[in-house]
Amino acid sequence: MAAGLAALLDDVAVLARAAAASVDDIGAAAGRASMKATGVVVDDAAVTPQYVRGLAAEREIPIVRRIALGSLRNKLLIILPAILLLSQFLPWLLTPILMIGGAYLCYEGAEKIWEKVGGGHHEAAASDEAPPDEDTIVSGAVRTDFILSAEIMVISLNEVVDEGFWSRAAILAVVAIAITVLVYGFVGLIVKMDDVGLRLSQRPGAGVARFGRGLVKAMPKLLATLTVVGMAAMLWVGGHILLVGTDELGFHLLYDALHSVEEVVHDATGALGGVLAWVVDTLASALVGLAVGALIVTVVTLTVHRRKAHAGSH
Repeated sequence: MAAGLAALLDDVAVLARAAAASVDDIGAAAGRASMKATGVVVDDAAVTPQYVRGLAAEREIPIVRRIALGSLRNKLLIILPAILLLSQFLPWLLTPILMIGGAYLCYEGAEKIWEKVGGGHHEAAASDEAPPDEDTIVSGAVRTDFILSAEIMVISLNEVVDEGFWSRAAILAVVAIAITVLVYGFVGLIVKMDDVGLRLSQRPGAGVARFGRGLVKAMPKLLATLTVVGMAAMLWVGGHILLVGTDELGFHLLYDALHSVEEVVHDATGALGGVLAWVVDTLASALVGLAVGALIVTVVTLTVHRRKAHAGSH
């Protein structure tokens, strides 16, 4: 009896150790998968604060919370089941789908640059319009998040595609939750930073008050910087997805040329080779993203926008 109980306890201990190792493996794989999606995560975190600009301070966090819940629903209830089924039954479709998303990111980045360079009058006109209601803000943010979330999940899937079905599901669920908490926790911190600074500026201590005033002054610059980072991340990530995708589909010219340049830079620059090779890859990807995005912006402007303008004139 005692020997049987001891054997049972040994079996339980072995199973517990195996489960713990499995959890560790899932966590490590989720971490690796998330790192590959860093560019899109940066873009997501940079884009979202723009949706709460101009809102009353007490409504900022509730709106961010609603967008975060919408993002989590996107990832767990729509995107995760879809990409798991595709990876199981139609894996060849993942690369074209990822490239379509990459082209959309290029378009978004190029369109934002066009608005900055030549679209000032559109911004001025928009500022005269009444601000949209909260439901409209949330639905628009969640739609944009859907594209970015799909990119994050498919990029992450590519890193764990050799895992078993249930391991993939567990890893991607961890990625979905962790990325959402990270992005929207950061967004919540950003949008409340000026309120924190304002409160600190009213404290009696001179040093604390000075720090608070500095936070308030820094927020517009930080948001402007995040906007630029978001545009750059869209072009970089979108361009890189297209370069890798064309290579995987059998069109090796562009990717091979870039890889050759990276190797030359890596070998010629010694200790800085790894960093400079990454810089070359990033700049080349951004240039490809800008070129593709500019082409799509031109096509959309000459077709969709022109049709809308023509219809509006009648």
